[in-house]
Amino acid sequence: MKLGPNGFAFENYVGKLLEHYGLQIQGIRSKVKGKCSTHEIDLIASSKEKRYMIECKHNSTRGGFIGLKVALYTHARFLDISPKFDGEAIVCNAKVSQNAKKYAKCVDQQIFSWRYPPNKSLEKIIEDYKLYPITILNLTSEELHKFSIHNLLIAKDLLKQKPNTLSKITGISERRMYNLSKLAHQIIIKE
Repeated sequence: MKLGPNGFAFENYVGKLLEHYGLQIQGIRSKVKGKCSTHEIDLIASSKEKRYMIECKHNSTRGGFIGLKVALYTHARFLDISPKFDGEAIVCNAKVSQNAKKYAKCVDQQIFSWRYPPNKSLEKIIEDYKLYPITILNLTSEELHKFSIHNLLIAKDLLKQKPNTLSKITGISERRMYNLSKLAHQIIIKE
């Protein structure tokens, strides 16, 4: 999954996905003091009854994977700050090793990665809810930066407002916004 240059933070995109999934995002890249150390938590999300710490891992190289080490250190952080959280999760755009899956299952850690778990994978969530990243529109680096700073991270966001409004918000020409909105519509409403 192409997520573009540094201006497009994977954590922000995952936060938007989780909002569409019914969770509230309470923090992105937040410092949380634990019993033994202070930790930077990629995402803090909550439902009506639970609060979750979420580790986000973006792999920009093809064929990369997330190994046991990520599951171990995520769980160690969770244990250190656990009175403040009810659950932990790892969200990544790569495959996850069998050892990491086994460990996560043992400690009740959730993992959402590409094609895992089969019924709730990151890929399935994106496809089912049509939450494609804005980068699917083949943006220039400058356009991607403008969308990112205005928190327009999902292509579906372009369908919520008129092109002239989006042009005023982003500073991208109205004609270009019209073409991007049209492309987003074709991708999202293709059925």
